[in-house]
Amino acid sequence: MIGFESMTGLFFTAVILALVPGPDNIFVLTQSVILGRWAGLMATLGFSTGLIFHTLAVTLGVAAIFQTSEVAFTLLKFCGAAYLLYLAWRFLQPSAIAAGQSGMTRARPWMLYRRGVIMNITNPKVSLFFLAFLPQFTDPQAGSVVWQMIVIGLLFIIATLLVFGGLALLAGAISPWLTQKPERMRVINRVAALIFVMLAIRLVLAQPF
Repeated sequence: MIGFESMTGLFFTAVILALVPGPDNIFVLTQSVILGRWAGLMATLGFSTGLIFHTLAVTLGVAAIFQTSEVAFTLLKFCGAAYLLYLAWRFLQPSAIAAGQSGMTRARPWMLYRRGVIMNITNPKVSLFFLAFLPQFTDPQAGSVVWQMIVIGLLFIIATLLVFGGLALLAGAISPWLTQKPERMRVINRVAALIFVMLAIRLVLAQPF
C-alpha cells in the first residue's frame, strides 16, 4: 500500500487543489451565502459523490476515453457548460431572491445534492486530471494498483469534504446579514450568475491535456 508520508503529501496537495477557485467551490460559496450553510454542505456532499465517479472512471479506464476521443470530451464539456448556464439563469429568476431570504426552508436538500453531483461529473477536466495524477503515485510493487488509486481518490474526497465544508460554514455564517434585504440578494444573484457564465465559457474553451 501507499506509505504514510506519501499519503500525507497527497492529502495536503488535495487540500491546496480544493482551495483553487473553480466551479465547484464557487458554487458551494454562492449556495451557502444565498441559502445558508446547510445548502453548501449538501452541495459539498454532491461534489464528493462526483469524485467517487471520477475515481472509478480512472480505475476502470473509462476516463481514458475523454483523453483519446475529442468527440466524447467535447460532448461532456458542452453538457457541463450548458448546466452552468442553466444555474446562472436560475440565479436571475425572482424566485431565487425569495429562496435566499427563506433559506433552506424553500430549498430541497436532494436538489442541491443532485446539482453538486451533476456539476462534478459533467466536468471532463476532473476526469482528465485524475487520469494524469492518480497513476503517478501508484507503485505496482506496493500491491494492487487499483486499490492504490482508490485510496488516492478517497484522500481527494476527504480533502474536498473538509475544505468545501469549511467554506460552506464560513459563508453560511454571513448569510443572514447578506440576505436580509432584497436589494442585497439581487446583487449577490447577479454576481453569482455572471461568475457561472464565465465558468461556462472557460469550460467550453477547455482543451484536453
